[in-house]
Amino acid sequence: MPLKIELKPGERLLIGGAAIRNGPRRSSFVIETMTNFLRGSDIISESEADTACKRLYLTLTVLYLAEPTVEAEDLFVRQANALMEAAPSMAPYLRDIHDLLAEGERYRALKRCRDLIQYEQSLTERLGAPAASMS
Repeated sequence: MPLKIELKPGERLLIGGAAIRNGPRRSSFVIETMTNFLRGSDIISESEADTACKRLYLTLTVLYLAEPTVEAEDLFVRQANALMEAAPSMAPYLRDIHDLLAEGERYRALKRCRDLIQYEQSLTERLGAPAASMS
């Protein structure tokens, strides 16, 4: 079934391995074949992947957009294990992501990783709060 996509001016879109940026005006187009894509709001660049959970999200992006490779899957496992070791409270998120990947639900795994990134941010804020209040 075709999918109509509307892009705002300057909005980015990844379709498989191709990166598209819209021009100065709103536009729309139709994707007529089955393919994986991400809108600009779901894209994290390598330079933006400045935390462990964001780097995990970047790995999941590769697994989602391209056919998964053994190397990418191994990288995911190493990253997830390191996160679980460093912050065991992340285990429920990581378990959900792993289960979604096992079910072939790679986009939903990406979305769950967004929740993990928010959790990571809240941990960072909570850990930083006492030091800030003591100054």
